Amino acid sequence: MQTTTRLCAALALAVSLSSTAFAAGDHAHGHEHKPLHGGIVVEANDMDYELVAKPDVITLHLRDHGKPAKTEGVSAKLTLLNGTEKSEAMLVSTGEGKLEGKGAFKVAAGTKVVALVALPGKKAANVRFVVK
Repeated sequence: MQTTTRLCAALALAVSLSSTAFAAGDHAHGHEHKPLHGGIVVEANDMDYELVAKPDVITLHLRDHGKPAKTEGVSAKLTLLNGTEKSEAMLVSTGEGKLEGKGAFKVAAGTKVVALVALPGKKAANVRFVVK
């Protein structure tokens, strides 16, 4: 019983340390996560998502291993949170590596954006941003 408990504790520690290292960006993959379009970059499911949010247009750039990802058949639903206010936006593909939605959006420093990106043949990505 004591051996099982120690084994489980060691396994839990190993898993928590490995996820901390990944979240901190200490993994080698051959590309950087820097914004190329002046936005905010987040990595999810081995892809980089760069959000560029303006009051009249929101753009989401997708990169796979540093190169623009194919966006044919890709869409995204964004939820924008400003304090207690909540609004939504749908983004559609406008070309390789880019999804876009036009309208009137309340985006300011501190706005939280949750993007649910539907990728054909893959698990949907849930990506979270905070506008700076």
